[in-house]
Amino acid sequence: MDLQTIWFFVWGLLWALFFVTDGFDFGIGTLYPFLGKKEEDKRAMINAMGPLWDGNQVWLITAGGVTFAAFPLFYAVMFSSLYSALMLILFALIIRGVSFEMRHQVDSPGWRKLWDTCIFLGSFLPALLFGVAFANIFKGIPIDQNGVYHGTLFTLLNPYGLVGGLLFVMLFMVHGAIWLAFKTEGEIHDRAAFTATALWPVLLVVAVAFLVYSWFATNLYANYMANRSLFVVIAVTVLALLATRLFLAKGAFMKAWAASALTITGAVFFGVVGLFPNLFPSSMDAKYSLTAFNASSSPLTLKIMLVVAAIFVPIVLIYQIWAYKVFSGKITEDEMMY
Repeated sequence: MDLQTIWFFVWGLLWALFFVTDGFDFGIGTLYPFLGKKEEDKRAMINAMGPLWDGNQVWLITAGGVTFAAFPLFYAVMFSSLYSALMLILFALIIRGVSFEMRHQVDSPGWRKLWDTCIFLGSFLPALLFGVAFANIFKGIPIDQNGVYHGTLFTLLNPYGLVGGLLFVMLFMVHGAIWLAFKTEGEIHDRAAFTATALWPVLLVVAVAFLVYSWFATNLYANYMANRSLFVVIAVTVLALLATRLFLAKGAFMKAWAASALTITGAVFFGVVGLFPNLFPSSMDAKYSLTAFNASSSPLTLKIMLVVAAIFVPIVLIYQIWAYKVFSGKITEDEMMY
């Protein structure tokens, strides 16, 4: 397997890791105004994310760094084309991080309400916009032979892009509700478990709609039709989604969360496998598309990066697994930070 192909799938894996880890934070934040009935509930929801959310951001930085280093031309065209959407995501992430620290600084209902709203917006907007951005990449971006984007932010808000955004929001809300049920006790636990179960059928409908819509709006299925064995990616994703519901029914929330994580990973790789070798397909003309081969760094750069990644990515993974294990217990009242 050539270096460009290896890095193409490493790039996809890093985005999947980010969506799995930070996805439940986005989900809890999106559910925050609906499940946080009392101040104690809100504190429990924040503390369910508290020790882990900032560490989860590592995978976003890593995915962005790999995009820049392995596929610099893709990085340049993507950030110029999707600039508005990506800047909105960045601002939302900044506001969310600040909100966690600021809401408890002043003992005032109005002050807390302001930052609670920021927590919601800083979670919902990235979930939606990441889905919109990736759906548009799957569909194709209107770029010309010079990589110049012919469109606006509203060009991205097309029906297929919005269905992709809705899919990401639903994936993360179910993922977050399961994590919250796993981490909490009492009324907030019961509401989180009920919410995860109630949202699952909606997620199923949106997921099926996205798969069907992708057949008509994208060229993703070309690789699958050329090599039918690749349909195992879709099959595993569907089975993981069904397993999520099964484990929810049994009250096995950690297993349900693991199945949800596999569902998110499968959803990402559904697009990655369908895109290959395209990284940024052009909807204007296929010959203008950026691929893993015409947008990559030199072979020497990719080789050095592969050695570095082989050493440090496992270290980060081991550390994060350890952190999740340390903070895997239920949140108690004594452990409430704020």
